[in-house]
Amino acid sequence: MGAKIIPVKIASEKSGVRIRKEKLSPLKKRSLEILARLKRLYPDATCSLNYSTPVQLLVATILSAQCTDERVNKVTPALFGKFPDAESLAFADLVELESLVRSTGFYRNKAKNIQAACRMIVTEFNSVVPNQMEQLLKLPGVARKTANVVLAHAYGINVGVTVDTHVKRLTGRLGLTEAKDPVRIEQDLMGLLPQPDWENWSIRLIYHGRAICKARSPVCIACELADLCPAANKPVVVG
Repeated sequence: MGAKIIPVKIASEKSGVRIRKEKLSPLKKRSLEILARLKRLYPDATCSLNYSTPVQLLVATILSAQCTDERVNKVTPALFGKFPDAESLAFADLVELESLVRSTGFYRNKAKNIQAACRMIVTEFNSVVPNQMEQLLKLPGVARKTANVVLAHAYGINVGVTVDTHVKRLTGRLGLTEAKDPVRIEQDLMGLLPQPDWENWSIRLIYHGRAICKARSPVCIACELADLCPAANKPVVVG
């Protein structure tokens, strides 16, 4: 005996049943408008770190902590000229490695983490930088910010939103999140933005933070997001 077929009534306008559409919240609408304007303002925004391979991007991103990308890009040509891959970095002389990255600040800790991460990449991941968040987070010196950058720019995978000091500052001023913790900020932004735009949203905000929405003296009069920003033209509290 065959299975009993149960007819399913499909909702339609003709049947008098309204099909419910997703209703965007005011906050999500404002977020999408901010995203659209940032795309117009910074159409070619991309990662400003110089690299040729995933491991070089990983290393450059570790070096960028508490340091400008411009400074990192001055350091990496000599670093990658001497140690171009995970194997060479894993077994480099640590004192020499420290010397090469000294000008990026916190150089001892950065050199130690770079070498330890590369040793793990060699021994546990067959010398290939992993392309999964959970595996990247096992590497010394790698938190979600670094992992998001590597996944997005080395592998084209958007699994989260990179939150650096610019992103934290601007999303707070724009009223997109009340969170202070980077992980909570990331979660809030992931709920407001389309996944394909997660990484370039961060890069565009970084560009805007450098050019207009600076930490101590935001140029609100020249900001094309001012009408969408609750903090526009208000006194800036630096602390």
